[in-house]
Amino acid sequence: MNFAAASTEDADAAVTRQIVSRSKSSFTAGMRILPERRRRAIYAVYALCRAVDDIADGDAPGADSPADRARLLDRWEEEINRTSAGRPETAIGAEIARAREHIDLPEGEFHLILEGMRMDAAAIIAPRSDRLEAYIRRVAGAVGILSMKCFGAWCGPPSKDFALNLATGLQLVNILRDVETDARMGRLYIPAHILDTAGMPHDPHGAASHPNLPAAREALGRDARTAFDAAKARIGAHRRLPLVPALMMLGPYERLLLRWSDDWTRPPPRRSGWGKARDGLSTIARTF
Repeated sequence: MNFAAASTEDADAAVTRQIVSRSKSSFTAGMRILPERRRRAIYAVYALCRAVDDIADGDAPGADSPADRARLLDRWEEEINRTSAGRPETAIGAEIARAREHIDLPEGEFHLILEGMRMDAAAIIAPRSDRLEAYIRRVAGAVGILSMKCFGAWCGPPSKDFALNLATGLQLVNILRDVETDARMGRLYIPAHILDTAGMPHDPHGAASHPNLPAAREALGRDARTAFDAAKARIGAHRRLPLVPALMMLGPYERLLLRWSDDWTRPPPRRSGWGKARDGLSTIARTF
């Protein structure tokens, strides 16, 4: 499905829509409220991210070995280049090309996403702060910038600040939530300085089972809080309506962080889909 060949416009749109629907991501609620043209654009961006993330995680067909994953990511790199040249071969590439006819989607941001996936495929373990920042800029910041363009919310430097800080907060919450899951894939995204301060090993499995993990999560949670606050400080520079999908993303993550800060020894119970939507709506209501 991810490498489905480009076909008619309706068929290509159906491919990206199906990928988004299957993901069951909490982000999709914000996407659905967009006008059709912008919704198709963000669906195309999200579908690409889903496709390359599955490759980096080894979940895509044929992505069993590091060499396989590198080869498949190279195929997507080539497709991004073809898309920019007006010659996409996949349904996802064709939808991105159509979106770029009316939305400024910088090619460099797509290549940054691929760079981030290569970092993931190589397994990040206890990175230095600058390496973690570079990783987040690629796998989350690039998506944030492309998303703001798709939403019609872009207004220059304030939007870049908002997108990058929001992306940082979201990614840090994902990291502190998924320590055990990441360890099973040989990954440990908690930065080395936090591990050292908490007296934890630079080893995925050792860190995931360490009694000081709550302290490390708390420290990373403070960084996420700082990023969310920086993003919220830029909300006032934007027209509110185009920003609604981004605020729908912010709400559930900020709420999760707040609930977790009461007890870092265990993750809060999962929220229902409606609960996450309510968190997003609450965030929107506070900004209008």
